[in-house]
Amino acid sequence: MSRPCRCRRIRCKPDTNCFKPRGIPIDKLEEVRLALDELEAMRLADFEGLYQEDAAKQMNISRQTFGNIVNSAHKKIADVLLNAKALKIEGGPVKRI
Repeated sequence: MSRPCRCRRIRCKPDTNCFKPRGIPIDKLEEVRLALDELEAMRLADFEGLYQEDAAKQMNISRQTFGNIVNSAHKKIADVLLNAKALKIEGGPVKRI
């Protein structure tokens, strides 16, 4: 039995929740879902340049969990860019602060 998922604190919410390649109708594209906690982890690590431990504290999670979230987000973004897929940003166990 796995541990219950801890609510993650996030500060950002994107203005839009969908990105797709230009010129291809969305109904023709495979969709990849990026959770809000994955977006927040990328914002803290990649955009703000925080160390994983500091970013994990801001999100109220362990450093290892933060690393797992960031790795998952990077893999999804690479898949979207390399394979011309749509990116949908939504959901996840989060609490906005």
